Amino acid sequence: MGQKLTQKLKETEAQFTSFRRGSFPSSIQALGTKGIMLGVLRRKTVSSTLSCGVYRKSFHKLRPAVCVDRPCSFAGRVIQSYHSYVTGCSITSIPKRVLGVSLQRDAFGISRMTFSSGSEGDTFEAVVPYMGESITDGTLATFLKKPGDRVEVDEPIAQVETDKVTIDVNSPEAGVIQELLAKEGDTVEPGTKVAIISKSAEAATHVAPSEVKPSEKAPTPSPRSSEEKREKPIKVEATPVVEKPKSSAPPPKPTAVEPQLPPKDRERRVPMTRLRKRVAVRLKDSQNTFAMLTTFNEVDMTNLMKLRSDYKDAFLEKHGVKLGLMSGFVKAAISALQLQPIVNAVIDGDDIIYRDYVDISIAVGTPKGLVVPVLRNAENMNFAEVEKSINTLAKKANDGTISIDEMAGGTFTISNGGVYGSLLSTPIINPPQSAILGMHSIVSRPMVVGGNIVARPMMNIALTYDHRLIDGREAVFFLRRIKDVVEDPRRLLLDV
Repeated sequence: MGQKLTQKLKETEAQFTSFRRGSFPSSIQALGTKGIMLGVLRRKTVSSTLSCGVYRKSFHKLRPAVCVDRPCSFAGRVIQSYHSYVTGCSITSIPKRVLGVSLQRDAFGISRMTFSSGSEGDTFEAVVPYMGESITDGTLATFLKKPGDRVEVDEPIAQVETDKVTIDVNSPEAGVIQELLAKEGDTVEPGTKVAIISKSAEAATHVAPSEVKPSEKAPTPSPRSSEEKREKPIKVEATPVVEKPKSSAPPPKPTAVEPQLPPKDRERRVPMTRLRKRVAVRLKDSQNTFAMLTTFNEVDMTNLMKLRSDYKDAFLEKHGVKLGLMSGFVKAAISALQLQPIVNAVIDGDDIIYRDYVDISIAVGTPKGLVVPVLRNAENMNFAEVEKSINTLAKKANDGTISIDEMAGGTFTISNGGVYGSLLSTPIINPPQSAILGMHSIVSRPMVVGGNIVARPMMNIALTYDHRLIDGREAVFFLRRIKDVVEDPRRLLLDV
């Protein structure tokens, strides 16, 4: 009896081993009907957390059903499992390959979620600000900060160059720059993400080691590389002896017909800035659109320069700004525009728009290009207000902080090429205006005054106008009015 029981136990273990490997016996009765089998299966059932109520069933009454393959997902993997229905009770998800995989619910039966290590609200994104109604994009010119640098609130991180001005991208919060999301030269639009800023101070410590560690671990030279270095001098010494030609023909001399082009290594190709491209397009459009004609005259600067010399100290003491010659020409242009309103008008399709206000554009040359800030409602300004406005706008233009609104519009432009020494020029109209006044350098020349030849400080002035709208008569009268006012500033007081 003992031998039979031992043999039965061995058969049972073999059957159960095949059961664990995924091979179901043809009949569940092959496991035996002894009480020990109930205990074995019960222990396996409890350890495997099978959803089957077999504890109170008799194995003689258990009838196996046909084993059907059913896909079952465990921890992101799909494996084949047997699904058996035994007397209305289901033994679910027994894997075909290894039984313990599907039954380890603690390992695979629980869904897990991953969370980021950073806390909420720790990082912020710096984006390109709104650049104006007429500007849709810009070029990321330069980064003022790099990853690992600390920035304060509203501190500039990068500069975006547009068709008209350069705009700063400021930091929204104080923190450390964690990552740059764009590169210099990229075309960006308002709202484009430029950098990620971390408020935690640890970000600064994480950036520096990451850059240092790769350099610390320098690769050790392998023995093969050292051997190759030793062998290289031997090969170099042998090559010249074998392949050295005794005589070589001289290169053919270039004939006089062949053009002598400069070497390419002495040339540099630099992409145009957005401001320069915009200026080029506008000036070429002006040349293609307007029927431009230029008329000239000359102005005796004696009285205006004497007025400046007599009152410059009192003017500076009272108004806090120096009295220049530009304010005199602005006031003279305003008087001429009011007498000749057609010069202040503009063509719009088949209509002419007359403007009852005077916005004077002042051309200012900057290192980045030409900008034209506007004096709003200049007809209501006095000399001091004109000088203050010009100085403020010129400083902003040179610093690159001038805004779009300060350059938009304008009904008439004054360009002073005399500050650079220009003696005479034909300026180009700034669209959508209809005329532009060009000032030039002051040169002492012999002039006939009262029948006598005397030296006078003279300036050439030029008016370029759109001949489609302005006739020569109005253009000459306009320039004559500027000449009369500059040569005798008292006309402004008497309005004559």
